[in-house]
Amino acid sequence: MEISISEIHEILTQAAANEESLIAALEEIQARYRYLPAEALILASETLGVPLSQAYSVATFYHAFSLKPKGKHCMHVCMGTACHVRGSPQVLDRLESKLGIHAGETTRDHLFTLETVNCLGACALGPIVVTDGEYSGQMTVPKVDTLLKRLLRSEKEAGNDQAGISE
Repeated sequence: MEISISEIHEILTQAAANEESLIAALEEIQARYRYLPAEALILASETLGVPLSQAYSVATFYHAFSLKPKGKHCMHVCMGTACHVRGSPQVLDRLESKLGIHAGETTRDHLFTLETVNCLGACALGPIVVTDGEYSGQMTVPKVDTLLKRLLRSEKEAGNDQAGISE
């Protein structure tokens, strides 16, 4: 996805005009680009009148922000104790194998980002995978395959025929 300096500037100008916070402006940029480009932090600093170090500090403090591009679909595997004893390591292994990446990485086509979390607070449903905010409880290796097939089918229906995973 190509970065548009004018689009970032427009988002920041609107945030400054509405007296929104730096966080709100960065959230909007993150939603648009799925990460915070360096150019965005520099422009945020200049437009909102905050030191660049403060913009960078906010961007690195909050887990919701990323300085690296993320995939269209973010998958979070819970590795908390309840999920772990119920099989989350096997679920994670299967996702890593099918996607061809490790936790903390994004597929080359920028379709998937795979991450682990310490606990999602839904232990009775474990193991859990959260994809784009949607919880999939009592996850198993076969359910991983079904989940990925559903996501890929929706991508193909949306016209993204390049989407692919390992068989």
